[in-house]
Order: sequence, then C-alpha cells, then structure tokens
Amino acid sequence: MRRLSRRSFLASSAAVLTAAPAFAAPRPAPEVPRSGWVDAVIVGAGAAGIAAGRRLAAARKQFVVLEAADQVGGRCITDTKTFGIPYDRGAHWIYAADINPLAKLAVQSGLDIYAAPPGQRVRIGRRYARESEMEDFLSSLVRANVAIADAARKSDVACTQVLPKDLGEWRPTIEFVLGPYGCSKELADVSTADLSRSGERDNSAFCRQGFGALLAKLAAPLPLLLATPVKTIEWWSRARIEVDTPKGQFKTGAVIITVSTNVLTSGKIKLAPDLPKRQLDAAAKLKLGSRDHVALELTGNLFGLRADELVFEKSESRQTAAIFGNMAGSTICVVDVGGSFGRDLSAKGEAAMIDFAINWLGGLYGTDMKSAVKRRHATRWNNEPWVLGAISAAAPGAQSSRKVLAEPLSGRIFLAGEATHETLWGTVNGAWESGERAADAVVKLLGGPSKRS
Repeated sequence: MRRLSRRSFLASSAAVLTAAPAFAAPRPAPEVPRSGWVDAVIVGAGAAGIAAGRRLAAARKQFVVLEAADQVGGRCITDTKTFGIPYDRGAHWIYAADINPLAKLAVQSGLDIYAAPPGQRVRIGRRYARESEMEDFLSSLVRANVAIADAARKSDVACTQVLPKDLGEWRPTIEFVLGPYGCSKELADVSTADLSRSGERDNSAFCRQGFGALLAKLAAPLPLLLATPVKTIEWWSRARIEVDTPKGQFKTGAVIITVSTNVLTSGKIKLAPDLPKRQLDAAAKLKLGSRDHVALELTGNLFGLRADELVFEKSESRQTAAIFGNMAGSTICVVDVGGSFGRDLSAKGEAAMIDFAINWLGGLYGTDMKSAVKRRHATRWNNEPWVLGAISAAAPGAQSSRKVLAEPLSGRIFLAGEATHETLWGTVNGAWESGERAADAVVKLLGGPSKRS
C-alpha cells in the first residue's frame, strides 16, 4: 500500500539489486510441534511473524508460528488464481529498495525485483494535468508537507488543522493523497507528529512474482501451523506461558504477538491477565484505517498508461480514488479507495465497489467501461477476520503510542508489527524490522541455543 514521501512527490527509480547480502539463512524447519513445550510462540505469520521466526531459527531456538488464517502474509497476500497472474491483494510497493532488507532477500531467493517507474500523473477531468498544473500541484503538496512538519515540532495535532489556507482547488486532492491513499485515514484523524516522522518512501520497486509470494517463500522453512487461531494466552505464572489453540496447548517461556491493532483490541485473543490498559489504549489510538483495491482486467491498454503507472484525480470531493495501471505490464488496472469513503463503499460489498470503479474510470476517460472489463475483484480488508483494516496511522496526539505498544509485558510477551515501528509504520519492511527486534529480545531473554535443537 503505497504512501508517498513526506518530502518528495516524484519517486525516483530504484536500482535493480544484483548483489546478495551476506547473512545466515535459517536452517530447514524441524517437524512442526503440535503442542507441548517450546522456547517461544509467535502469534501471526505476517511480515513481523515471519521475520521473528527466521531470527529465532538462526538462533537455534525451538518455536512455533501460529497463524489463524489459511495462508501466510497477513496484509501482504499474492493471489494467482483470480487473474491467472500474480496480483498483490494488499501491500505491493517495496519502499527504499536499495536498502530494504526484503528486496535483498527477494534477490537472494531468486525472485525478480524491478524498479517502479519514476513520477506520477494527475487526471483533470478527461485530460492529464499540463506541466504548469503539475508544478502548481507539487508546490502545493510540498507546502502541505512542510506545514505538517513545522506544526509537529510544536504540538501533535490533526493534520487538517495545519494545512495552508491557500491550497485552493488542490486541497481535496492533497488531502486524499496524504490521507486516505497515504495512510488509510482522513487527515483529520492523523497525527502531525506521526506523519512527519514517517520514513521516506522513494526508490520503490516491485516483485514480479508478488510481494506476498516473497513472504510465503521466506516463511516456507519455518515451523508453522495454519488455520490455528490462538484463543487464550495465560501468563500468570513466572515459570511459563500457556497458549491455547483449538488444536492443542503450548507451554513456553516467551510469546511474540504480531496481530494487527484492530485484532488486538477486538477480544479475539484473550490474555489472562488482561492486556494492560496502557497497551490497550495505545492500540486503540493506532487503530487501522481503510484501504482497498478494486482490480479490473481490461481488454487492452484503454488508458494509454505505462506499466505500473500511478494516477491521481484532481478531485472536488472525497469520492475519489487512485489508479495503478497495467500492473507488471498486464492489462490489470487497480483502483485504490480509502479513508471514510472507502470504508463506507467497502461496507456496501464487492459489487458496489466494482460498480464505483467502473463508473469512475469511465467518467475520467470517457470510455464505456462495462464492455471493456473482463475479470474483476475487490478486497475488503475491514472484513478480513484476522486483519480488520489497513494501516495504523496514529490519531492526533498519539504518536508516542507506538513506543508504548512495543513495551514488553513482564519481560516475556513482546508485541510486534507495523504499528510498533515509529518511522516505518504502514510498511512491510517496518513490520519486518519490528519482528526482528522482538525476536532479538526473546533470544536475549532465553540465552544460548535451545537444548532441544
């Protein structure tokens, strides 16, 4: 789910990575334990859980990864059935590919990483913005970002409160780009400190086989149980933690919980004693926004777009979207909706989402879209039972909640995931780094290699 750089609108080209980093790959997984004692339990097999698992495997710990869904990836899933080609239903952009550890791991794994095209375009009615109009828009966007950053140095308030008053007719578009598209929430619900501290998103790239396919490949050697939701985590005892699932109980010395903030506050996983109010409040202030893809397979390149081209609309209302055209050189066009409008649209169901996308594109390009659309698909992440949303942009005044959420519980339970990363929140690499950080803490807690390894 791409979010634009706070300092730069035009994305620069990412160099194709050819040199593999030197690192120790995890050992092949032993037989997956179904119950009993393990050194650690990881709850969730998204990016954070997979990263944590690989770290524990490299440290020769005995552990298990428990995933409630029937596939790995969390909010990063590659679907190859709907269109017959890799289609990322969630995260797709590999940010800062020149330094992103996942880009390097993709090359190490034999997958194809290629650079995102530089720049984006803006559609004004049924034409593209002229050069002077783009300059005006970019200038307005830069001033909006500067105003947010300046305000964050003084107090942590809602981003809409500090936007320049003279954005004029560009204001709705800027609010969409920075808000619903950038962090899945309206800017009125986003912290200036959180947005201004977010890391750069330039030098982007894509994985031709799919970002979710990369995570699945990295998860393959891990001791992993799918379709195994955690029901309770009892941590009364100082000697052990008991983790109950419908398929069995694990006893362990440490637990890494990587579920989303919305799942964490939903009560789906019962902690006994309860998750402290401090962490619950932090998770609530980092609740996930709404962001979905409506993917349409078209008969040809109807819009004359380059492969993987990003297009925004100069909008007058919140009922707008972004276009990601010709995905990986195919005829798949992805329409991204988010924020309050996206949430309301998603609640109406997949058919309503597809109708909006078809009608919206037809209005922008003057094309009879209904006869041009073949296969179609819409994600509804708010309804995915073990995700319940998109990105954890902090509420105004709540940027510090990320550090609070990452605080260990009794030195034995560790929370990880994109919401716990202070600068790379909302990204797969942010989730990955948080998982590694939690696993390092567990290795330190447990000491040397497992006696059972």
